[in-house]
Amino acid sequence: MQSIVYEVSPLDPADHLFHIRCHIPEPAAEGQQVSMPAWIPGSYLIRDFAKNIVKINASSGGEPVAMRPLDKDSWQCDPCKQELLIEYQVYAGDNSVRGAKLETTKGFFNGTSVFLRVHGCEQNICKMILQAPISESAAKWKVVTAMPAFEINARGFGEYRARDYDELIDHPVAMGRFVLGKFVADGVPHEIALFGRHHADINRLCADLRCICEQHIHFFRDKAPVYYYLFIVIVVGSEGYGGLEHRASTALICSRDHLPHTSRPGMDDLYREFLGLCSHEYFHTWNIKRIKPAAFIPVDYQKENYTELLWVFEGITSYYDDLALLHSGLIDSKNYLELLGQMITRVLRGKGRLRQTIAESSYYAWTKFYKPDENSTNAVVSYYAKGALIALGLDFMIRSNTRNEYSLDDVMFELWSNYGKTGKGVAETDFETLACQVGGDELKRFFDHAVRSTEDLPLQEWLSGYGVKMNLRASESSSDKGGKPLSKVPQAEMGITLKEESGLVRVIAVGEGTPAQKAGVWAGDLIIACNGLKAGTKRIATELAYAEPGDQFILHVFRGDELLVFHPILRAPEQTTCYLEFIQDASEDQKAARAAWLKSE
Repeated sequence: MQSIVYEVSPLDPADHLFHIRCHIPEPAAEGQQVSMPAWIPGSYLIRDFAKNIVKINASSGGEPVAMRPLDKDSWQCDPCKQELLIEYQVYAGDNSVRGAKLETTKGFFNGTSVFLRVHGCEQNICKMILQAPISESAAKWKVVTAMPAFEINARGFGEYRARDYDELIDHPVAMGRFVLGKFVADGVPHEIALFGRHHADINRLCADLRCICEQHIHFFRDKAPVYYYLFIVIVVGSEGYGGLEHRASTALICSRDHLPHTSRPGMDDLYREFLGLCSHEYFHTWNIKRIKPAAFIPVDYQKENYTELLWVFEGITSYYDDLALLHSGLIDSKNYLELLGQMITRVLRGKGRLRQTIAESSYYAWTKFYKPDENSTNAVVSYYAKGALIALGLDFMIRSNTRNEYSLDDVMFELWSNYGKTGKGVAETDFETLACQVGGDELKRFFDHAVRSTEDLPLQEWLSGYGVKMNLRASESSSDKGGKPLSKVPQAEMGITLKEESGLVRVIAVGEGTPAQKAGVWAGDLIIACNGLKAGTKRIATELAYAEPGDQFILHVFRGDELLVFHPILRAPEQTTCYLEFIQDASEDQKAARAAWLKSE
């Protein structure tokens, strides 16, 4: 099989276009079919990347070859006897880590945004020839990617190779000016490239990431499944945050305040959050990139791939990401309980947990979780957050059933041994079967309750067995994430989420059964006055601070071009904000169980 060759040219970053030439040496005799992926693995939303193709044409031996569209992201080429060349341009204006971006300061792309899939040649070796921009402003740009290099220059431009199409699209590429940090974790070289303006303490960042990476490598009791790993970090002001996992790298976006600075030697909340994100994406190197649901083998890039197991891959990862910070010594147990309390708070504040099971949340991620609307908080539960709490309960149940001989760690090890290392997909019932083999058949009732019902999880019962007390309190304000005891008198509650833009206050969401909903307020309403005063998010917060449960508010709003008046009667805040603390007079059994779980004391 001859290689498929992709030439990628960011000729002039100012035009925001990647120019691609795809060489197909042995096109199908009946005419070659090609397509652009409709989604990117790890982000379960149809994104229709083909919409960013500005123009596309084909030729062979210097003569045009007709292309006709088959659907929104596929084309059929007429038959030709020589090499088929497809040339196209991709508009790169996506500010997230899921698409492609090309501007005068940097370039970034995921393979799903720029590489056509050549049908019938998915197993062929793929070559990427990355050309340097011709723009003077990009004369000093360098390249970072985890794709294996074959012949590149000192700046990283040149030829890279992937063993097949799946690997080709699973190595994001970034270019521009960046700060590069290096470290070795368990013998494996790692790098972190920071793009954008920042004042990060790169030495501390590398030291902390090394602790996290070694923790995860040792967790799976095996050598790392990569020969090199790359963290690509896009640093912004405050307009983005998140990450996407890949087989030997991750692409992250964060604010510059998330990064450590020499003037802030302690572990502040934002840096702790960023390390948790890095931990999460790195754990995915095993759990989803190699331990995969059977529904994703092989991946169908043109349509949704359904599974009820996303809670296993994202929820369990969300459980271990913060726990790894504790086990690697970067935070203490008090910090960990704060993070766990925040996770519980996120779940309890959403009425969706009473409407949707975690299995349903996983299955309908494509249409519900990844397409949130104003009613999502009332109808959708997060398979990340609730999945993490189910993982906590499962860990506790296995430990209790086996007298701490086994834990969820052992289930993950068996998943790695039987599925990750072998390439076998995890069928829909395989995870529960394996967990029961490790922790006992009693877990069948656990899964029925936790995964397939909408009843609240018995969190207090679980935690008390490990010497932890769960406390619920009212929220202090809209910025209260939970995790800590009450520090001030909570405000009376109206039950709305607001967003202020250019001095205008828009209602983003209204909680089910809240005073605002009962009064008739709904998402999309534009609040112009509150209690006779010009509305602003600070003004509304101030009015709430002065109010008490039972007080009546007066809201003047525009719904479309109609002026309406609503009179919500405030209530006491719901007790859905959680903080955890160690039970001071815990029994010896509770202390022993807690020590085994937290690996402390």
